[in-house]
Amino acid sequence: MNGDTEGGDGEELGLLAFAARLRRMTAEFNRIAHEFANEHGLHTTDVQALIMIYDAPTPITPSRLRDELNITSGAVTACLDRLERAGHIRRVRDAHDRRVVHLHYLATAQEFAAAFFRPLGRSTGNALARFNPDELRTVAAFLDAMNEELAVLRSAPRSR
Repeated sequence: MNGDTEGGDGEELGLLAFAARLRRMTAEFNRIAHEFANEHGLHTTDVQALIMIYDAPTPITPSRLRDELNITSGAVTACLDRLERAGHIRRVRDAHDRRVVHLHYLATAQEFAAAFFRPLGRSTGNALARFNPDELRTVAAFLDAMNEELAVLRSAPRSR
């Protein structure tokens, strides 16, 4: 058994078919991220860092970013130096504990990113418009479940 099943319309709905769809989408997102990085003189890791800083509900620290990106302290410092020089982020020392640094995504950087990613936003809006609210809730539930599973996978020890 290959993990694929067919829906009533003949579309493959199994594991292999979903994996292929997710790989294609990830490859396209990566291509767009590479273009953004190249246009702004950044590394792709810098773009990943920007996304994490932007998406964080509260300002994150360099050590948390290091853990999330799974890179060395030196690499995160070099990344943050590039992002700060390029005007994307600002490092702010904590008022109560000066040893703690918080990373803030700058409004001007948000404007640059919004302009660059506007076509992706339109494409996402076009795709969303093809589905009714119940279908979108199902898609959102699937994406949430995938992110949960990926978090578990990331935290699990590697078995070879």
